[in-house]
Amino acid sequence: MTAPIALSCGEPAGIGPEIAAKAWSELRDTCPFFYIGDAAHLPAGTPVAQISDPSQALTACIDALPVLHLDFPAPNVPGKPDPKNAPSVIAAIEQGVTLVQSGAASALCTGPIHKKALIDGAGFAYPGHTEFLAALADRDQVVMMLASDQLRVVPATIHIALSDVPAALTPDLLRNTIALTAEGLRTQFGIAHPRLAVAGLNPHAGEGGKMGDEEMNWIAQLIADLPTDGYTVSGPHPADTMFHAAARARYDAAIAMYHDQALIPIKTLDFDRGVNVTLGLPFIRTSPDHGTALDIAGTGKATPTSLIEALKLAHRMAKSP
Repeated sequence: MTAPIALSCGEPAGIGPEIAAKAWSELRDTCPFFYIGDAAHLPAGTPVAQISDPSQALTACIDALPVLHLDFPAPNVPGKPDPKNAPSVIAAIEQGVTLVQSGAASALCTGPIHKKALIDGAGFAYPGHTEFLAALADRDQVVMMLASDQLRVVPATIHIALSDVPAALTPDLLRNTIALTAEGLRTQFGIAHPRLAVAGLNPHAGEGGKMGDEEMNWIAQLIADLPTDGYTVSGPHPADTMFHAAARARYDAAIAMYHDQALIPIKTLDFDRGVNVTLGLPFIRTSPDHGTALDIAGTGKATPTSLIEALKLAHRMAKSP
């Protein structure tokens, strides 16, 4: 039987505890997972089963949300992150990584974090989850994929200013991003021969150098020189014509050059069901594609759809041959 999924709690003052409880209610008999965090932070009335070992979640999950308890020094006040809880939020992620690397968990799904609270309370030195997980796994580069039933897309550069993208987008970065994406599609999504489409950096993919020359100077040649065994890659394509239905049917994943070029299309196509997947780690990691939503925390309005999809995708990936 596949081991359960570890769900790290994320920021307890956000919607993480609420959507965790709602996701358990939806998935308890089909996708066993356990929550790493403080049971006291979960919504009142949530059935809880405190566990000491992840294997206990496989049966406990049917009747209650299994919780691998982690002490937090401060209570959670919805909408008001307390920096004193930052070390425990980080510890939940670290414990999840340890469990999935040992095989006690089949995958790691991470609840949304509040970066300012982590910086203020623990001097958190990473732009986000993706970079922190790469450091924990001792990986020089990983890639962030946003995935739904309608689109998979990977930004080559992530959390940087748009003005910094041209300098950050190096041949090595793009080449490695393409290779890691192809490998992830093969090993974690079960796609034997992935098809990748690469977006241009500039409007109209530079239009022959009239709107930028990166495509003409090196991007097109890099794509042409890539090995053709194991996967196919095309581009650079004008980004404004890559994401309609007919274009999406021609590839398994799109490689975008920067954050918004990747995230705007997937959030437009499937806002509630997008899942964040980190490729290039030695374990499976998924996450809902949204933040802490402090403005609605504690109101009961948060939808668990993205978390449910993240847990379901992690379950499918863990079972993929």
